Formats: sequence, C-alpha cells, structure tokens
Amino acid sequence: MAAAALEDELSGRLKNVSLNDEKQSPEALKKSTPQDRTNEEDSSLVEELYKLSKKSPKLVRSSVYSAPADPSMSIRSWKMNEFKYHDVPSPFPTLARGLFTRDVETESGETKHRIVARGYDKFFNIGEVPWTTWASLEANTRAPYTLTLKSNGCIIFIAALTPEKLLVTSKHSLGPASGEGVRSHAQVGEEWLRKLLAKKGRTEAQLASVLWGKNWTAVAELCDDSFEEHVLPYAPDQTGLHLHGLNECTKAFKTMDQSTVDAFAEEWGFIKTPSTVLKTVPEVKAFTEAVGKSGKWNGEALEGFVVRTHVADPAAAQSSARAPPYAPGSSFFFKVKFDEPYMMYRDWREVTKTLLSKGPSEANVPKSKLRRPETKAYVRWVIDEIKRDRAQFAEFGKGKGIIRTRERFLEWLETEQGSKAMQGTSEISEEEGLQRRDGKKFGKTIIVPVAIPGVGKTSVAVALSHLFGFGHTQSDDVHVKKSAPVFIKNVVELLKKHDVVIADKNNHLKLHRQQLRDAVKDFDPPVRLMALNWSLDKPMAAIHRICSDRVTQRGENHQTLRADTLAKTHEDVLWLFLRGTQELTDAEVDVSVEMDLEENLEDALARAVDACVRILGVPRPSAERVGEALAIARGYAPKTKKPDDPKKKAPPKARYFGILAEVDLQDVLGRRVAEPDASAESKAFFKKLEGGKRIAKRPHVTIVHSKSLPAEQELWDRCMGLHSLAVPPLLRFRLSRLVWNDRVMAAVVSDLAVCNEEEDVDGKAQDFVLKLSQEVKERLHITVGTKDDSVPPVEAKDLVLEWKKQGDTSEIQSVELKDVWVKGRVKGLM
Repeated sequence: MAAAALEDELSGRLKNVSLNDEKQSPEALKKSTPQDRTNEEDSSLVEELYKLSKKSPKLVRSSVYSAPADPSMSIRSWKMNEFKYHDVPSPFPTLARGLFTRDVETESGETKHRIVARGYDKFFNIGEVPWTTWASLEANTRAPYTLTLKSNGCIIFIAALTPEKLLVTSKHSLGPASGEGVRSHAQVGEEWLRKLLAKKGRTEAQLASVLWGKNWTAVAELCDDSFEEHVLPYAPDQTGLHLHGLNECTKAFKTMDQSTVDAFAEEWGFIKTPSTVLKTVPEVKAFTEAVGKSGKWNGEALEGFVVRTHVADPAAAQSSARAPPYAPGSSFFFKVKFDEPYMMYRDWREVTKTLLSKGPSEANVPKSKLRRPETKAYVRWVIDEIKRDRAQFAEFGKGKGIIRTRERFLEWLETEQGSKAMQGTSEISEEEGLQRRDGKKFGKTIIVPVAIPGVGKTSVAVALSHLFGFGHTQSDDVHVKKSAPVFIKNVVELLKKHDVVIADKNNHLKLHRQQLRDAVKDFDPPVRLMALNWSLDKPMAAIHRICSDRVTQRGENHQTLRADTLAKTHEDVLWLFLRGTQELTDAEVDVSVEMDLEENLEDALARAVDACVRILGVPRPSAERVGEALAIARGYAPKTKKPDDPKKKAPPKARYFGILAEVDLQDVLGRRVAEPDASAESKAFFKKLEGGKRIAKRPHVTIVHSKSLPAEQELWDRCMGLHSLAVPPLLRFRLSRLVWNDRVMAAVVSDLAVCNEEEDVDGKAQDFVLKLSQEVKERLHITVGTKDDSVPPVEAKDLVLEWKKQGDTSEIQSVELKDVWVKGRVKGLM
C-alpha cells in the first residue's frame, strides 16, 4: 500500500476510535450506568459459570477483587481448567481466557452480570484440534488471513470500569501483589499505561470514555525485560505495552480487524504489533513453513504467528465435518509455533544453570545437549565467562541476565575468535557414532523413558507412536503380582513387529534398564537402547510439586496412580520415587536424550521428535501431524484400570505444617560462604555439615507443630485449608540471613508473600499470609543442619529468635544472604 493511501486508511480508522465519538457524546457516556452494559446473553453466561463452579470447582473457579480505581466495586475473575480447553466437546460455556465480570443490581432489585473485560477465545496450534488442520481451515474459514507476531511477554487487559475509570488486569488477576518489593503484572501494566498516556497528553478518563462507548477490552502484551525476562529480548523502543487486540465485552468472541487495532495503538501511544495479510490458507501454510525454516522474520527471531480470520458461511464452506465450533462470521484465531531457535536457547539457559550449580566443566553438561555446534561453542564460551567473572551470573537462577548472556555470546560469535571457535566444533554425528556397537550395526531400537510419575512420559509415548508407528507397551497395563517379566516379554514380542518399541515404564532403577539390555542381548544385529531421560536436577520439592500437580490434573485417567486430593496419598508415592531413583549413566544405554520435566507437553514432544529424527532417521513430521499427535495424547485414556485397594490404610496424620522450600541449600549457601566476605567460622561449620552429609535434603519452613495444639489450633486449621486444596498456591519468601553457633545452622525467612496471585483464585493463600501473627513470622526459618544426631532440629528456632534479640555475639554468628528468593507450598509433614 502506498504511503499516502496508508495514511488515509489510518486517518479513517482513527476517526472511528477518537474521543469525538459521534454515536454517543461524552456527556451521554457519563450518564450511562453499569446496567447499560448488561444484556441477557452475557448475564446468562455468568450464571452458567456460577452454576458450573459450584458443581465442579476443579473445572471453573473464580476470585473476587476490589477494583483499584474504585474499591467499592467488586470484580470477579473467572478461570477455567487449562487442560480442559482441549476437550471436544468443550465443558465450558465459553472458551474465553481471561474473563472479568461485575454483579449489577437493576432498578427492580434483580442481579444481573456485566462483562467488564474479555480476553481472546482459547486458540490452538495447527492440527491440535479437529478444526485446525490445514484442510479444515481451508474449507471452513474465509479471507483475509492476518498474521500477527506472537508477542513474547505477559497479557494485559485494559477496559472501562465506568465511563471515567479504567480497569487494568493481567490474565486472571488485578491489583497489587502481596509482599515487600513485589509488583504484580497488573501493576506494571498500569504503570506502563500511565507512561504512554502521559506521553500522548491524554488522561485515563479519556481512554475509559472511549472503551466504555465502544464496549471494548484493549488486549496488550507487557514486554519489559527489566520486570520479567522471556525468550525474546526487547530493545528500549520496543519495551512497554504492545497492542494486538480490541475485543467486544460480550459472550461471543468478537475482535476488531488489525487496521483498527493499529489505528488505536497510534492514537493512544501503544506499540504496534507487526502483522501481514495473506489471501488464502495455502499462502499461510507456505509462508509460515518458509519462516519456520529460517526461524526469523524481517531479520528477527520469533516464536510464531497468531493467524486471525473468520468462520466461513455454510454455503461457502466446502465441508462442515471439521468446522470450528463457532457461528458463521465469528472471529476465529489459530496459531503457528516454531520450535527453533527456542529449543536451542532453552538448552543454553539450562546448561548455564547446570554449570553454575555443578561447576564450570564441560564434563558436567549432558552429552545429548551438545549435538549442535552452536551449543558446543556456547558451553566453552560460558565456562570461560563463569571462571572469569561469576558475579555477572548472580541473578541467572532468578531469570535475570539470561537474554543478555545469550546476546553477548551471539555477538562474540561474530568476532574472529568466535568464528574460529565454531570452526573447531562439528556436529556430533550421533547417527554414525550410535550405529555401531562392538563393530556391528544396530538393528532395532528400544526407547527407554527414565523418569518418575507425572513427567508426561506416557503422553510423549502415545504421541510418538501415532507419529511414527512405533510399538508401545506400558508396564501399568500389566495387572499381575510379578509384572516385570510380563512387561519385558511384551517389549520383546513387539520388537518382532516393529523396528522401534517404547518400553513405557519409569525405568528409574538400574535393574530396570539392565533387564531390558539382558532381554535383547542375543539379537543380531544388536538392539539400541535410546533413553528419554527426565533428569532430577532441580530441588526435590520443585520436582515433587510439578509432578504432583500433573497427577492431580489427570485425575482418574491412569491405570494405578490416581490423584487423592484429600489424603494426598499420591504425593507419598512420588516421594518414594524421588528418594529411590538411581541416576542414569552413559554405560547403561547407547544414547540418552535429555528431557526437561518443567516443559509442557508441546515442548517435550518437540524435543523427543527432534531426537527421533536425528538419531533414528525417521522423516520429520509436519506441524499438522504433530498437532494431531498432541490432540491424541491429550485425549488418551487407559483401556483398563486397576481397582483401588479396599484395604489401603489411611495415611498417618501430619505432625506439623510447613512450607516445602524449593531450594538446593548446598548449592545456594555453599556459594555464599565461599565468598571473600564470609567468615572463616562460617566456612568451617558449613564444610563440617557438608562432610557429614548433615545439610537438609528436603528443607522446609515449619509454621505450626502439633505439639502447639490447642493453643495454635486456628493457625493449624488455616494451614490445613491450604494443604487440602487440590493445587495449593505457591508462596515465596526471602532467605535474609545465615545464622549459626557450634551446634546448628539456620536460614532466617523474611518477606513471605503469595508467589503468583493469579493462581490464588480463592484468595486463601493471600488471606493466610495476611493473618500470620508477628510472633509466627519472627520464628520462621529453615534448619540448614545440625552438627550430629544429638542436636534436635528445633534448636534452630531458638537460635533464630535469640539472634533476633541480641544480634551477633561470641556464641551466635551470622552472614547476610544476598537476594535469595525461594518458593514453596504449605504441606502437612511427618
């Protein structure tokens, strides 16, 4: 489009979104009331959500906030179970992700409901649901197809609370965060909004007037690396609020076209979201495939595109078999995501964490992460950087400095030294190196997951089986007393029919891996064992939380290990696996693919697919096929289930409640006492604890002990309330001081707050923190270790309280801990 034509187009659009709205004057807007923004369809939707949340609180939950602009107004945020958006048919009356409503009393005394802010409907990747295959999209959608850059930040909603006041939220919450020095996403979004309005010489009331008159929610992405780093970096001129949508605040998903959004951004000072328009689905497919190969668009790395279109009229649609579940003419989004360079960038982040934790040596990096020449060069470069100046990585573990570290490496690669370093690396030829064992070529392959329950190994296995036709057998399907021999037999039988078989078992013991090796030792050519290794290289409490949540989310959908949300017996099973797992060694398998238990299913499958393509030589599947595999994996249900044991004993009652701290004390505190300003005494005592293996393996912050009952019954009950939630919210706190005497060492806990208020949908965690008495806060600590078994851990509490009274003395010493933040959940402990 010519510059003059574009200017005319923008001018016309701006007229439609300006302050001088001809449809309704500012005076008329001021006189309008909340009742003017209610209608039967929207109100009925909220009524349905109320009913569903009462019937199935795990499916739909809500929390109530006071509007910051007017605390007398209560705003309700609705949150649907993320894992159920994929279900067909949908269990929800709306697919909106981010929905804020307000109850309004009419003149007749009847309660109606107004939608105050509305996000997009949940949209899916290519092939992920039946209506996002390329064939379905071509048959059931219509031009134009607007591709917008998938922003790499956090979503912010801006809507009109009244004709003069604004409501600014994140996806599910609003208002300030709890805890000193902590800012919520909504707060930071509001700060940026004020900056851009001030720069434009506009007021919040003026913006509220326009949004009220149009009944719109402005949907923006907060991209601010100083607040929160994501994968993509943002330059100063691209830091702030990127506007990418204007949604009508209605039950039905109605969003404005991109030119209107761009005009609104220009008018009010938002950063525009880059976009391009194509005419047909084949053009979209060809364009995204070309961009996906390079990993860049307009010279910049990107995560992917959101494609915005509309549902075609039935007369225009070629087929309705896979039509989207929306009325003709409805707004409709789908997404196209790219795996690279993100997989590589994530590997760089993870190997850096490993090198910081285990030491700057290439021997500490899993070999499977060194397949790319760029990663080999990165590892050598970052090792030198850590040795040269470790202080520059001080906040790496908190997600700070990750992007800058990567950028410095990429800049270094452009130098002569970097170019030589790349020439000195070569692609590790796993295919060649793994094709031979004792001079013989490999024949068939067993894929061996090495994991604990809840990492997602069966979901990955189901998806791989669908994509490549691999054989797949599960140990959980074997319901006999001695299941191991039957499982091994099933693997061997499948090898007669398939070149690749997935031995779906945790295989967390050396014995399990050896049994598979022994079962195929006489095969000629030899059978290759390829591990998918979910390493337990994070704090045990963090691993336990992640896997426990997944077991809870799958509910009854498992043969044996099903979520027990009341007694939490599944959590005890996970602890047994965590304590009993034997680390995989290189000698046990022919190749190991490092998986990441924190990754979602989509990313975990991408990592596994990449390994299969490289190592096994199978053809790389299309994005559509991968999407279909994801849908099948998410919809998987076991054919048989082992009945619950009627004689199963109830778990013992908790002796105390505490916060399970997700921290590696030996790593964090060891680095601190190694610093020059730490005393010789601290180094000596910590070294003594290390040598005697006295440092807590499962650190926790005791809140209340059963011995304190009945005096602290109320506190006990509030702890039980959090513990009893299916997925309790995370808390965060700071370790402010390391305190010790000649008997015990403790870390002082400060600044307890809710970690992510969007997860605290019922406000129970916030209420718990606010009601903690000063007396309780004073005693909060983590027992690092005692000199020997003769010293009871409770002495750590007395030590902390005494230090707070007296400070450092000849008997009690301390050293400041610098910005050590830890998270964890309240749990009943034994």
